[in-house]
Amino acid sequence: MSNIGLIIEERSRDIGDFLVGRLIPFRKKRMIGPFIFIDHMGPTQLGPSKYMDVNQHPHMGLSTLTFMLEGEIMHEDGLGTHQCISPGSVNWMTAGKGVTHTERTPPDLRNGNTFTAHGYQIWVALPKELEDMEPQFHHIEGKDLPKWADATAEFTLIAGEGYGKKSPVPVHSDLFMVEIKNTDEYTLNVNGNLRGEIGICIVEGSIKACGETVEKGNILVSKVEDTCNIILEPNTHLLLFGGEAFPEERFIYWNFVSSSQEKIEQAKKAWADRTFPMMENDDTYVPLPS
Repeated sequence: MSNIGLIIEERSRDIGDFLVGRLIPFRKKRMIGPFIFIDHMGPTQLGPSKYMDVNQHPHMGLSTLTFMLEGEIMHEDGLGTHQCISPGSVNWMTAGKGVTHTERTPPDLRNGNTFTAHGYQIWVALPKELEDMEPQFHHIEGKDLPKWADATAEFTLIAGEGYGKKSPVPVHSDLFMVEIKNTDEYTLNVNGNLRGEIGICIVEGSIKACGETVEKGNILVSKVEDTCNIILEPNTHLLLFGGEAFPEERFIYWNFVSSSQEKIEQAKKAWADRTFPMMENDDTYVPLPS
């Protein structure tokens, strides 16, 4: 999805072991492991006069991870990919040196009915040595992701490694993304189960951490490896994400991520000049933000 404007809500606060804010990046924490951007899509009602139509736009230096909770999106890109993503599955596009794509409501949902679209668009920065790799696209069905239960909580490993398991999503760095849903109150222990920096996105419900209650719509970022246990209130839905941080700083402008400011300037010029690699069968174009 096009990160037009990159609105950062600077509402971060400190509650002890955690920083709390809405989405990333926010002022006190620009990245969580290799994760550099999270966009919460919806939930919103679409159809019949309003659909999701994100025209052709570029990416560079990152992988996009699309994870839908409700509704579907048709992904098409400059590699020739045509892939509809449904809830629970993963679309993983590695932009590398540069790729363009579109995201639209699929034709079968443009039937005059209304439906809910709800999901997350997540950007994962590439290691410096892979920033110029050839673009790739992978789709992994939800049934192929590792799933397990503990007491009243159900887990799905969306990407990376954690809890002694490995997702089939072909990631390029040491990271994890885990979905957790619980029915009754549940105490979550991440110590020894996840490596690196840890972010906790509250999709639904609320959690108690360090003596404070944090409601849905917030992200917590652990400041220490040995965090206090997190208590999930009944019927809570979380996304855990993070991993090992890169040694170099990352720059971000619009949809371009790089360890080199010069490369970002080159990509900006290429997109403005329309010399960036484009899709063959789509002549739409999202202009470079001024």
